[in-house]
Amino acid sequence: MSNFKAIILAAGKGTRMKSEIPKVLHKVCGRSVLSYVLDITKVLRSLTTYVVVGHGSQKVKDAVGNSVTFVQQDQLLGTADAVNRCAPYLKNYQGTILVLCGDTPLLSKDIVAALVKQHHRSKAAATVLTGIIDNPQGYGRIVRDDKGAIKAIREQNDASVDEDKIKEINVGVYGFDSKALFGALKKVKLNPGKKEFYLTDVIELLLAQGKKVGTYTTQDATAAFGVNTREDLAQAQAIIRQRILSKYMLSGVTVIDPLTTFIEAGVVIGQDTTIHPMTVIHTDVRIGKNCSIGPMARLRPGTRVSDGVEIGNFAEVSRTSLGPGVMQKHFSFLGDAVVGQGANIGAGVVTANYDGVNKNKTFIGPQAFIGSDAILVAPNKIGAKAIIGAGSVLPKGKNIPAGTMALGVPARIIKRIGK
Repeated sequence: MSNFKAIILAAGKGTRMKSEIPKVLHKVCGRSVLSYVLDITKVLRSLTTYVVVGHGSQKVKDAVGNSVTFVQQDQLLGTADAVNRCAPYLKNYQGTILVLCGDTPLLSKDIVAALVKQHHRSKAAATVLTGIIDNPQGYGRIVRDDKGAIKAIREQNDASVDEDKIKEINVGVYGFDSKALFGALKKVKLNPGKKEFYLTDVIELLLAQGKKVGTYTTQDATAAFGVNTREDLAQAQAIIRQRILSKYMLSGVTVIDPLTTFIEAGVVIGQDTTIHPMTVIHTDVRIGKNCSIGPMARLRPGTRVSDGVEIGNFAEVSRTSLGPGVMQKHFSFLGDAVVGQGANIGAGVVTANYDGVNKNKTFIGPQAFIGSDAILVAPNKIGAKAIIGAGSVLPKGKNIPAGTMALGVPARIIKRIGK
């Protein structure tokens, strides 16, 4: 569906967040709020996506990168002004403009796709995404005429007593004909109460010109949910977390206790893997098939877990690759390590990967056995089928050849145990 261009509004201060971080950069399940909206325009193949930035604009640019075109809104004068800042970029474009809010991480690509499809089919000047919710507090209301056609979007501050009772709300997603949109934007007047230019006023202006305005109503009550406070952030995270867990369970992963399991976006888990309670799995983690993770384990970004691995209670893994059948059962930390097939990591083992300046690598060979409470001061290499005795400390830069046993503080090779 690459027959539209998108404008994402991401300039707001988000003062109710009480944060120096731009609102759209706050994280939900390991990803920024804005990234979820950008996913929609990417999946639907927007010809160009314009992100309107204002407060903390450089931070937003740094986080998003060069995959979009940034448009600066120097003064935060409302949504109509924000969209109008894109006019110079679109003066020669004749087609559909999709407008979205950058603070709506629960919005579904399927809903947006349906809106765009209806907009194209109806040949309307504008199509508004609406939803019906029990508590419309804070949302603009959809005002309809006697025939059920939309006649206005009334912001709550400007709504009459009767309009305030309306439960159909403006989600904040629109399909516009480009020419009609930018023509109407020139006529939007400053709202005397808020001292802002409302994009919603464009709807009445288009209707006054005799142009067609349609609506698409979603049954998903979460589609309009915008993140404006830390409480909103927590609610959005709870919903997305449940969506993530449901996806894994439907794909053949056992999650023993979804209420205490936290899996961020951007994780891959293979079939017949079991995730035990109180486990935290961060973004950019890959887990194979037939694994057992937890309880009370933490897998940090950059972790790669092969098939048949067991990671037990109070174990932490960071930027580490675990080969097939590795056992890391409890009370241990592996950071910046590569662990070969079938190796055993004893209780209390720590790879001391940080020397105060650099993160250093540890290489543990296949079928190696690392005894309980051993400390491996990276960088070092432990060969295949080597044994590190319990309580040993392997000094920085010390390597243990394959098929040997080392123990002590510092660890020394005491014998060869295999060919």
